[in-house]
Formats: sequence, C-alpha cells, structure tokens
Amino acid sequence: MSAENVADFDLVIVGAGLAGAALALAVADLPLKVALVEAQAVREGWPPIDESVFDYDARVSALTEASRSFLEGVGAWSDIASRRACAYTDMDVWDGEGTGRIHFAASEVKRAALGHIVENRLINASLINNLRENGRVKCYFGTPVDTMSRHQGLISLQLAGGKIVRSPVVVAADGANSKVRDWAGFVTREWDYHHHAIVATVETERPHGKTAWQRFLPEGPLAFLPLPDNADEQRYCSIVWSVKPEIAEQLMLLDDDDFCRELGAKFEHRLGAVVACSRRFSFPLRQRHAADYVCDGVVLLGDAAHTIHPLAGQGINLGFQDAMVLAEECRRACDRGLALSDTAVLSRYQRRRKGGNLAMMAMMEGFQHLFETPAMPLRLLRNTGMRWLDSALPLKRQIIAKAMGLSDKPQ
Repeated sequence: MSAENVADFDLVIVGAGLAGAALALAVADLPLKVALVEAQAVREGWPPIDESVFDYDARVSALTEASRSFLEGVGAWSDIASRRACAYTDMDVWDGEGTGRIHFAASEVKRAALGHIVENRLINASLINNLRENGRVKCYFGTPVDTMSRHQGLISLQLAGGKIVRSPVVVAADGANSKVRDWAGFVTREWDYHHHAIVATVETERPHGKTAWQRFLPEGPLAFLPLPDNADEQRYCSIVWSVKPEIAEQLMLLDDDDFCRELGAKFEHRLGAVVACSRRFSFPLRQRHAADYVCDGVVLLGDAAHTIHPLAGQGINLGFQDAMVLAEECRRACDRGLALSDTAVLSRYQRRRKGGNLAMMAMMEGFQHLFETPAMPLRLLRNTGMRWLDSALPLKRQIIAKAMGLSDKPQ
C-alpha cells in the first residue's frame, strides 16, 4: 500500500450518529489526531423546519438535564435550542388497567424543566455543523468501512475507495448492529422483547401543556412526548407505542383516520381527539448488552454497547453519558502523558459506565414485566404503590433527580 493511501490517527471513531459525533466534538480540543468515519452521506447545514405534522423527525430524544448540559459543554446546545426544542415541565404516568397514577413536576425539585424533547436530526445537525466549523477532526463521510485488521499494535480500517486509516484505538459508535463490534469479536447478551414500537408525529385537539404522558397498557406502554411549535399552540406530540408484533401489523395497515381514532381511544383522549398523523414507522424492540466495552484497542459506545427498551427514553442519554465519560478519560490520559491505548485508560471507561448502564437496563426490564403481568394481586400492588409514591414527595424528588441525571441533591 502506498504511503499517501494511509492515514494515521491517535483515535478513530466509526459512526457519526448522536453518540459518535458528540464524542468527536468532545475530544476535538485535545492534542490528538482524531478521525470520524461515517458510512452514510452527511448533509451540510440544517434541515428545513416547517410547521405541520408531517415536518417533524419521527425519531426524537427525551434529553435529560445531564445530556443537555453535556451538549452545552461541547457547544452544540444553543443552536438546537434556537431552532426547535420543547422543555417539558411535567410527566403524567398512569396504569391503563387500574387507578394508579404518578405525576412528576419540575417544580418539585425547583427546576425549570424535567428535560427537553428534541428531534434527532437537529441534534445531529448541530454536532456535525460544529465539527465542520471546528475543523480539528478529520471527517470521512459517506465512506463505509470495508474491513478491519490488526498489525503491530495498530488497528487498520480499510474504507470504501481504498483509503486506510490506522489507530491504536478505534471507537465503535456504529449502532446496534455494529460491524466493528462484530469484527472485534465482542460477546453480547441479547433478547427479543417480542414487541414492535410504532413511532409518528400527531396533532391533538387540546394542547399538551409541556407534559410528557405515558399510559401503561397490557400490550405495552404508550407515550405522548410534547413537541414545540412557533405559534406555541402545543398541539404536536411524538408518539412511541409499544405493542405485540401482530397488533403492530394491524395498526400499520389502518388508514390515518382509523389509526388516529384507535390511538386516541388507547390514550383515553387525554388531549382530546387525535386530529392528524404523520407517516408511521414500526421497528422490532431488542435489548442487547456487550459483556465488555473494551477489547484490544476497540471501545464500544452507545447503541454498539447497549440497547434498551424505549420505555423511558433513556437510550441516547446513556449514549451521551458514555461519550462524556470516554472524553473525560481521553483528557485525563493527555494530561498525564498516557497513551489512549493504555489498559488503565480504557478500563476506567468501562468501570465507570458498565454498572450504571446495567442498572438502568435492569430497571426498565423490571418496569416492563411489572406492567405486563395481568395477575390481579400484582395489579393491585402496583396501583397501590403508584398512588403511594405519588404522595411520597421526598422519594419522588430523588427519583426525579436521578431521572434528570443530576448528581447533586435537589435545590
């Protein structure tokens, strides 16, 4: 191979999705040669923003305060907030098979908001725009990785077109079906939830009141997440409806009017009638977790390391926390004159992230089983528990702070 066809880096990140792009931006100011490789073409600038139910990205994220703060720290948040983001102040959760209900409010922890609902395309656009303006990370967009090999302590990635990038450390941020993870031989534990998630944007008869709504049904949870609009009419929501595959198939075959009627009924018309719906998307839900996050210079990040039920919208928040911690460990290594490939550097990242990710996954798994169980004694127990928790303000405050990703005590 010719020398001009090979590029050496201190760190190569594969995948310019939310977690991978955030990591690249977080390490851009370090004294490191960093490359970001993305298989898909990446558009320049911002996507057009109009005002209709058909204009919103079907994929949205419920960003915690910790994630928002991280994005602010890397310089990506202000551009997002100036375009389209909805700060939600309240959350209503209720059992579709009983009387249990919990209401969470930002005011209970003396905060302005519980979190922000943001379209994924806007988060990604802000990260990529900042990377391009920064210019310190070499970006290979629209360039899939064809093969990966190791030789004399370096990992070589051959890109489509023949270019080879080499580095002692490669971060796999290429999603749930990560090729880099599989090439590196990581062992994963995974199982099927036997559910499909239906996502879409809907317009409702009444305003959402900057409230996130979630109803637990025997066939799966249904969430209405508030979206912003320039007129502040608050009538757009992103829905995530988790159902059995056969029910998902039936729902996807309905025309828009019938789907809106069925959706409104399942939501108990909390926001009046569902008056319009965008194109719907359906995808299977699987949980996956890698036994290790680090192996011979390859590091797993975000969905490549773990995927989780969208029950509480924690997936991308875990990914952003991965990126933040890995960036901190890279900074620590630079300050101490250590190579990023040093076992201590990468092991610290795994130690700091693996336990918390597993705990969140176990909690979501427990919630899913709790609300899917039809047995009457358990239904009575969970409804009594929800009512009790709703009145236990000190405990609610701790739950809210934890959900927001806040390490400090409520003010």
